[in-house]
Amino acid sequence: MNRLQAFSLGLRSVMPLLLGVAPFGVIYGVVALQSGIPPLAAMAMSSIVFAGSAQFLLAQLVGAGAPLLLTAGAVGLVNLRHALYSASVAPVLAHLPRRWKLLLAYLLTDEAYAAAIPHLLAAAPPSRSSAGHWILFGSGFGLWAGWQVATLAGVLIGAQLPSNLGLDFALPLTFIAIVVPMVDSRALFAAALVAGAAAVALAALPYKVGLFIAALAGLVVGAALTRTAK
Repeated sequence: MNRLQAFSLGLRSVMPLLLGVAPFGVIYGVVALQSGIPPLAAMAMSSIVFAGSAQFLLAQLVGAGAPLLLTAGAVGLVNLRHALYSASVAPVLAHLPRRWKLLLAYLLTDEAYAAAIPHLLAAAPPSRSSAGHWILFGSGFGLWAGWQVATLAGVLIGAQLPSNLGLDFALPLTFIAIVVPMVDSRALFAAALVAGAAAVALAALPYKVGLFIAALAGLVVGAALTRTAK
């Protein structure tokens, strides 16, 4: 597989997920404006932060007048899950120069990871070393481009949308589409079940701490079952 083929594979793999990402990005643009964030700053956040759930949290905390240090800490906590994605793809990227690692780290999101990782895991070792990063680059670039366009649409229509339109269904649907196809073993099913139950039970905790605890609980259960199965 050459570079162009690998890039195209990553790009094609992420396209179905854009159906859920697009309304999510539009909603973010609307929420950002309603929180008092200027349009240019809302767009810059999508380009610099490039993390949907963190951007939503940031917009809500800005709108609530939360202190800067607290806002930065809460956003960092929500984004800790990306460290897990990084650890997963690290063997594929270990041979790359620093500029490639920085670029792919920036583009590594939930959807981009979910679209690329099945191909990275299925690839033979030679393909991993020569073209694996192009698959991840293709999925990450496709997601980035779609997110910028969706955010711009949300910023442009802004306050013209009614506040009770109920578009927030796009966020859970997107993550369901990411997780369900990857649950193909007893350990993964148990991890998803425990993490989901914990997230619901701890939803009332402030600053999304419950999500982090739920993720850790799912990891512990999944790791324990994987170890006992060997």
